[in-house]
Amino acid sequence: MEKVTEGSRPHPFNSSLETGIRALVVLEAFHPRQCDLIELTWFDHLVVHTGDIEGEDVPGSLHPDLPNRAGELLVRRRLVEDSLLLMQRVHLVDVVDGEDGISFAASEDAPSFLAMLKAPYTVELKKRAAWIAERFASLSKAAIRDLIDDKIGRWTAEFHILHPSTS
Repeated sequence: MEKVTEGSRPHPFNSSLETGIRALVVLEAFHPRQCDLIELTWFDHLVVHTGDIEGEDVPGSLHPDLPNRAGELLVRRRLVEDSLLLMQRVHLVDVVDGEDGISFAASEDAPSFLAMLKAPYTVELKKRAAWIAERFASLSKAAIRDLIDDKIGRWTAEFHILHPSTS
C-alpha cells in the first residue's frame, strides 16, 4: 500500500469524487429525466458557474469566475466521464442504454446518500442544481445546446470542434 505523505496528498477539488458528487446532485435534481455525457458536462459547468446564465432569478456562482475559463468544458468532459464511472461503481448512478445512446440517471440509493451531505457548500450546490433542473429539464438537448451556445458560446464552440460527434 502506498504511503500518503503531506506533500503527496491528492486534492479533492475537481477530483473524480467531487465531480461525481456534483453529477449525482444534478442527476437527482433532474430525476426522472436522464442526461447524457455532454449534457452533464454542460450542467457540471453551470452548477458552479450559474452566473454565466443571465436573468433576474439567477443564483450567484459557487466558484469564482476566473477570466481564463474558456477551456473548462474541454477539461470537464473527461473528468465528468471518470466521475460517472466512480458513481456507477458505488451504485449511485445508473447507466441507461437507450435509442439515443448512453445516458445516466441517479440510482434509487442516490436520494438517501445525498440527504446525508449537509455541508454549506453542498446545500448551495443542491439549490443551484434544483434551479438548473427547473430551468432546463423540459428542454430538448438541441434547445439546451442552443442556449449554451448563446450564453457561453466560445466554450461550446471549442468543445464542438474537438468533439464533433456531440450534435
